[in-house]
Amino acid sequence: MLFGPQGVGKSHLAHGWAGARQALVLDRQAPDLAAAAGRAVLLEDVDQGMDDEALFHLINMAGREGASLLMTAREAPAAWRAGLPDLRSRLNALFVAEMEAPDDEVLEGVLRKFFRERNIRPPKDVYPYLLRRMERSIPYAREIVKRMDEAADDEQRPISRTLARQILDDDMENLDLFD
Repeated sequence: MLFGPQGVGKSHLAHGWAGARQALVLDRQAPDLAAAAGRAVLLEDVDQGMDDEALFHLINMAGREGASLLMTAREAPAAWRAGLPDLRSRLNALFVAEMEAPDDEVLEGVLRKFFRERNIRPPKDVYPYLLRRMERSIPYAREIVKRMDEAADDEQRPISRTLARQILDDDMENLDLFD
């Protein structure tokens, strides 16, 4: 079980695992239990709603020879509702790994990668500026780099701390505080 907030890379890791093991990626709304028998299985966003009985059977099937199960969720299994007492005991016995929001070092590395992919070398002061103010997720890092690149192209100006501020300020203005 791999859990943590949205945007920390759970799906990225899980799909890497699934590819390496040729795992079946199941739809949590309509899991094909017969297809999952004896195989590696990936099941994402389990805490977003799934039939208790199907989940119970998948966990049990993972203990059989040749089978394995990797699940992702935003919340730890201990916080999930389980209508079946036997499912609760299975959830409590899972090996669990929590992924936290990326720290500054990881997030800076991700920003550098996304800028590099676009052949952009921003001034050094852009990184600490973004790190102190941006949402701490990898998808947001990708988005902010994309938006800065597009704005720089549209306005014929260089990537800079000023441009970063403009993009972040636009996000704050568009934030619906009453949502």
